[in-house]
Amino acid sequence: MDYVSPKEVASAMMGAALNKASLSVKDLLIRGSMSGALLAISVTLAFLAVAQTNISMAGAVVFPVGFVIIVILGLELVTGSFSLVPLAFLEKKISAGTMLKNLFWVFTGNLIGSLLFAFLYWAAASEFGSSGTLGAIEKTIVAVAEKKTIAYASHGGAGLLTAFVKAILCNWMVCMGVVMAMTSKSTLGKILAAGIPIFIFFALGYEHAVVNMFVIPAGMMFGAHVTIADWWLDNQLIVTLGNIIGGLLFTGMAIYYTYGKSEDVTASAAQ
Repeated sequence: MDYVSPKEVASAMMGAALNKASLSVKDLLIRGSMSGALLAISVTLAFLAVAQTNISMAGAVVFPVGFVIIVILGLELVTGSFSLVPLAFLEKKISAGTMLKNLFWVFTGNLIGSLLFAFLYWAAASEFGSSGTLGAIEKTIVAVAEKKTIAYASHGGAGLLTAFVKAILCNWMVCMGVVMAMTSKSTLGKILAAGIPIFIFFALGYEHAVVNMFVIPAGMMFGAHVTIADWWLDNQLIVTLGNIIGGLLFTGMAIYYTYGKSEDVTASAAQ
């Protein structure tokens, strides 16, 4: 049978957490960089779909392609790791140092991959800055970069709190995609199950830390009126924090502690 039950998924979540925690820095950086670049490519593709159709939902339909590649290839995305790796720490299977080391290096790898694609895309689209004309995708990137930073900051604390809440909602869905991929044993099943929550988060316009690692610096390269301080203080740091809470609390802990722990209780009662 292709379907994997929730109790089996809870067990798989802990297995995935321990596997991630055991990876070397080299593997975390390589797999993290690939994930950052793949999400950046997906964002660009989504903006192209919107530009060609004038339908915002078209972008949400195509955006999940990068995420499902990450899932199928077993790459490392820090937002997904937020829901899994801390579980191993909470269950005292890894140390705090191991958890923080894992998340730091995956975050770094995601950032490297995102910035690399941002630079390569800028180089290709602008002919290394020699072209003064921005296409539809580049204009969208600039507008989105400014919306995600100075637009929030213009509303003061309320704006930053909005970014924080959107980040919680975002990673609730992103991590649901990570877990949903575990509900199927087939490649097609994993693609469909993982892609649905990702479609939801992108369609609703929530805040994803790794997506922002690409779109904000890329917008800066294309002329957005955003500084490095704007990027990190008005978005990246607060969105990362929101992603941690949304992914861990509303997906990782919620699913593991209802299915994983209930399975432990049942097993103990049977002994």
